[in-house]
Amino acid sequence: MIVPRRVALRSLFALAVTAFTGGALGRVASRPEPGGTRDPHAFDEVYRGRRLLGFSGPGGEPTVLVDGWPLHLMRCADGGYVTPIDHYESCPTPLAATRAAVDELGTARLSPLAGAHGVPTDPTGGSPRGVHA
Repeated sequence: MIVPRRVALRSLFALAVTAFTGGALGRVASRPEPGGTRDPHAFDEVYRGRRLLGFSGPGGEPTVLVDGWPLHLMRCADGGYVTPIDHYESCPTPLAATRAAVDELGTARLSPLAGAHGVPTDPTGGSPRGVHA
């Protein structure tokens, strides 16, 4: 089977993100960072059988991984967070938004071939389904 170029590139990107964030896996909220400060977005827990990992990414924005796969967080006007999976209710923290997404996912997994913002992509390598410019 020949894999479309876009699918292969997205897979490599997902692996690169996971590898890049691997160095941050050791950060947890209870451990102070150099200089005595704590990462305000740090968490590392197992919730409903899923490993949830959060930390501050570039620019201090929260970065979240569910079972090693990135989950996109969006900041709301009220200061809370939503995800593409559970975007109906604003959650007060990145951890609460991640837990809400896991609740919605049930036994399903995040797609390793997910396109921008976790939207499933067209298997032929086209644009994300349901997304219109």
